[in-house]
Amino acid sequence: MFRRIMSAAVAVLAVAFLCVPPAGAAAYPTPKSLTAFLDLECFRTSPYQPPATRVTVRHINPLLTSLPTETLVLGQREQLCVPVAKNNQVPPSPALDFIRYVDLSCYKVSGVTVNTGLVLSHLNPLFQTLPRTQVVLNTPQQLCVPVIKNNVLPPAEILSLVRHIDLKCYGITPNNPLNQQVSLRQLNPVLVGKIPTHGAQVLNARQLCVPVMKAGDNIPAEVFNIVRWIDLEKFDVATPTTLPTVTLTLRHINPVLAGLPIEQAVLSGASQLALPVAKNGNFPPG
Repeated sequence: MFRRIMSAAVAVLAVAFLCVPPAGAAAYPTPKSLTAFLDLECFRTSPYQPPATRVTVRHINPLLTSLPTETLVLGQREQLCVPVAKNNQVPPSPALDFIRYVDLSCYKVSGVTVNTGLVLSHLNPLFQTLPRTQVVLNTPQQLCVPVIKNNVLPPAEILSLVRHIDLKCYGITPNNPLNQQVSLRQLNPVLVGKIPTHGAQVLNARQLCVPVMKAGDNIPAEVFNIVRWIDLEKFDVATPTTLPTVTLTLRHINPVLAGLPIEQAVLSGASQLALPVAKNGNFPPG
């Protein structure tokens, strides 16, 4: 009897142990805290054409779910967008733990013109006082998907979120200028020390990148409720400093594209800065 009681107690403890998150596991940030500080510097890359790949994507932000589901063909890689801090404004934890591993490889696509009018508000505290702008979404131009650089994987709990960040980037009009001078510092461990802190003049708006979900991707509910709020407006930038050339290997981490081959990418200068925005006053919760 005593042996049976002890065996049952050990079994209960084992189940309880499996259900407890490991010590040091990162808590998910709120949608508001993640998006407000998600600034990505987008670098031109060496030309690369992935193997023939078709992906079907649907909109997941609450305001855009009525836009059509589309099957896109991945064209040439055009950019790698990597996380940065503006003016030494480092994101707070736990948002920082996730933001520093958001690396998006952007491929040329084409699709249906949607002609959808939106009002955009900046989310980052540095730009929250800037006036709202009215834009029209036109034609999709890029699909930006999550990758890792030089085989440096984030911790498992961080990977579980960043691997599901897919953005469909539409051309927008008008191309309003932001006319802001900022200092940009790299946050991802692979680029810290390789690309120095540098100034950038933020110029005209070009795209709005909105969250989508690829067919075949099984996004956990707690992750879906965060990534669906990621909207980034891309602006052209001018950098007075010549930035060093950096050679990287890129590997896809979204489950749908994980079978694509490893890519070589040479970064050849910053071309755009992607800044977090809210649409039509519908702000991320949290």
